[in-house]
Amino acid sequence: MVKVYVPQDSTAKALGADAVAAAIQIFAATKGVELELVRNGSRGIFWLEPLVEVETADGRVAYGPVMDDQIDSLLNAGLLDATTDSPLYLGLTEEIPYLARQQRFTFARAGIADPVCLDNYKAQGGYEGLTKALAMNGQAIVDEVKTSGLRGRGGAAFPTGIKWQTVHDAQPTDGETKYIVCNADEGDSGTFADRLAMEADPYQLIEGMTIAGLAVGAEQGYIYLRSEYPDAHRILNEAISRAEAAGYLGENICGSGSKFNLEVRLGAKAYICGEETSLLESLEGKRGMVRAKPPLPAIVGLFGQPTIVNNVLTLAAVPFILAQGAQAYADVGFGRSRGTLAFQLAGNIKRGGLVEVAFGLSLQELLEDFGGGTYTGRRMRAVQVGGPLGAYLPESQWDTPLDYESFAAQQAVLGHGGVVVFDDSVDMSEQARFSMEFCVAESCGKCTPCRIGSTRGVEVIDKIRANQNRDANMELLEDLCETMVDGSLCAMGGMTPFPVMSAVRHFGEDFHRTTADQNEEVSA
Repeated sequence: MVKVYVPQDSTAKALGADAVAAAIQIFAATKGVELELVRNGSRGIFWLEPLVEVETADGRVAYGPVMDDQIDSLLNAGLLDATTDSPLYLGLTEEIPYLARQQRFTFARAGIADPVCLDNYKAQGGYEGLTKALAMNGQAIVDEVKTSGLRGRGGAAFPTGIKWQTVHDAQPTDGETKYIVCNADEGDSGTFADRLAMEADPYQLIEGMTIAGLAVGAEQGYIYLRSEYPDAHRILNEAISRAEAAGYLGENICGSGSKFNLEVRLGAKAYICGEETSLLESLEGKRGMVRAKPPLPAIVGLFGQPTIVNNVLTLAAVPFILAQGAQAYADVGFGRSRGTLAFQLAGNIKRGGLVEVAFGLSLQELLEDFGGGTYTGRRMRAVQVGGPLGAYLPESQWDTPLDYESFAAQQAVLGHGGVVVFDDSVDMSEQARFSMEFCVAESCGKCTPCRIGSTRGVEVIDKIRANQNRDANMELLEDLCETMVDGSLCAMGGMTPFPVMSAVRHFGEDFHRTTADQNEEVSA
């Protein structure tokens, strides 16, 4: 019996993984080969997808990227025996440099097995954290998370343990109801780590949310999932169903007498619903509008009750912390940024994919050692880190360590770890305009600085690009950005000026070309 692995995550499928899997099955049936085809999750090496792995006595051997029209020749050349000398041969999967150089805590199981197979999850250390948590009281669990130094991976980087402590100590209005809400409405440009975690290792998120429930006394959880993620939706629902059947969710978790139920709710297809209070409004069945804070969701959250709202990767880190101990997590990292972060390389990059490493690596090392430079082969010019609200970084800042404080010192953010690369053909005044235009489209409209400021921002940048009273409009743009930062109700309007002003500050020459110059460059 030959065991072959072909990923079933969204990226691999978009690149033809389903056709590859079908071609392998047809070949095996035609040749009478006994075959076990496993549709695993992706390892996140997207520049090599579809990645086909064959199990051997020495370990799993990889080939990629494999197209369905290459399958017959590969199989005839000995792919199932791992003897082919094809240029697609990559050797042992675990020794692929892109993967071997990583330090995987959260994504250690990604791509290893069928993501909804509960036995495989447990065989790889799954539910060890929950087992330990069931033997602890809520405060002890919260203390472990505090000691680990885990900070929110959704972008704000707020200490997770402090948020959990607040919910733990809060008194519900009805005396008993608290909630755990997972923000899985991943909307930042160039990000896919949440999706990959849910599609490749869903039980880890389920376990993390269950531990969170035990920590603060919550018996109900919700995963607010981006509606554009149908594969994650299917996989999560299947995993939740199996976890319930096995006693890891429900009215009596593992016979402990503790209760925790979990549901997936689809998002409203709005970027603003990634903001925690807008998410809660949407989850309650209302229009996704930002709430004024205070009160904080940790005190007055979902349906007016104390609520933990954490990102996918934050909750997915919790099982490791409980299983391996808080110190094992805290021992890794840089400064106040502890543990690892999953960076997502996208844009004009040669080797796009997920890279989980400890905080402290420089952006330059990430771009070159893992990313391999630009896809076009041209010189890199700008890198946006932290999604559409993150600053554009010039080459002079690429030696910045990848940690929260170092980026803040550069007037930049790590955010969710998205890294989007631009080569030297980019027009940064156009990118600044896009940032304002994005805010126009995605603002909830509740506060004036965001709703009106972004609209005026597009108009002002258009005038600058058209060389209409340029100096005065450059000054006006700066004043407008300052107003948005200081006056907006949430980060949508408050951070939109970050990419705009970073483009002005570091790529000012692009704002002093005429429209005719820009058109001439495009035609050239």
